[in-house]
Amino acid sequence: MDDEAQKAVLVTNARGNSPFVIVCDHASNRIPERYGDLGLSPTERLSHIAWDPGALAVSRNLSDSLDAPLVESTVSRLIIDCNRALDAPDLIWTLSERTRITANDNLSEDERQFRIANYHRPFHGAIEMLLEARRNAGKDTILVCMHSFTPVFLGLSRPWPIGLIHGRDTRFTKSLRDALAAERPDLNTGWNEPYAALNGVTLTLEKHGDGNGLDATMIEIRNDEILSPEGARRWAGLLARSLEAARLKRRPAPVH
Repeated sequence: MDDEAQKAVLVTNARGNSPFVIVCDHASNRIPERYGDLGLSPTERLSHIAWDPGALAVSRNLSDSLDAPLVESTVSRLIIDCNRALDAPDLIWTLSERTRITANDNLSEDERQFRIANYHRPFHGAIEMLLEARRNAGKDTILVCMHSFTPVFLGLSRPWPIGLIHGRDTRFTKSLRDALAAERPDLNTGWNEPYAALNGVTLTLEKHGDGNGLDATMIEIRNDEILSPEGARRWAGLLARSLEAARLKRRPAPVH
């Protein structure tokens, strides 16, 4: 693994005892030095087109409170989107919402393969290594993919403060929805909102969760809820309690 690959992914608390493994595909807006600023303004590079604001803060709080491993990408999705298949048209964005990323136009095949080899594959390889180590240790695992979304997209308001997305297996995500409703009956929880698997946004969920025989879910939080440290802690607390309740519903605790 070369230096670029080592920088592409960060794994913390790999030996955490929780059954949950937290993955944050769009944790960072970092653009490696070789790409300059991609022709984008500072405001654009801080915006949702470059990453999922707040998602990493919630993920780190969850990791701490649950004693869960956390895998995070350290490279902006404007370089390569780690939550897209290698043949997806938006693997390397040229238009994100209304912003053109002209530096990504007409990439050579060599550059495309460089980004896959140095940023995309190391991220998924790190997840695979972590999950394999847990299997070898006989640890139960539930995969949680953490994201955030914008309050408004292309002029349309998004009313849900949180959305849950499932892959091929709906069971754990349904249990999580029930657990959230039990704790917050007033919560407007989106089901497959603001995206669904049919939008091609569930690569990590299905590749490492459903496709790997694991219970898994994808959580989207509206980013205006989690931009402050307090908001991130509050949502992480609610999610930690709800994830644990969903786990116990799936697999009741043993009777002593």
